[in-house]
Amino acid sequence: MAGKQQRYTPEHAAAGLDHAFPEIETWPNQFPAYEITVDVPEFTSVCPKTGLPDFGHIVITYMPDKLCLELRSLKEYLFTYRNLGIFQENIVNRVLEDVVRAARPVWAVVKGD
Repeated sequence: MAGKQQRYTPEHAAAGLDHAFPEIETWPNQFPAYEITVDVPEFTSVCPKTGLPDFGHIVITYMPDKLCLELRSLKEYLFTYRNLGIFQENIVNRVLEDVVRAARPVWAVVKGD
């Protein structure tokens, strides 16, 4: 439509994806074939368009191979999103990529609500 301004732009869609996040530390796994779930019920970020706070619930579930995620550094990593303009959908995918990069799990699932 001519003259109609887009509410959400490609810049909004890509906002926050190139942010420099802190490293998620790991430690050596001692046991085979088990599942770890990290539940973050009070997750916050910022809408990249409006600047208003977004509230969500993130659940990370994975089966460690040789490494486990160190929870303190994972909390510091997740805390970085608190003041970052980024869509929740992008957060879910970025967290999954970063968890896989850090721990190289057998499998991992990240859910956002």
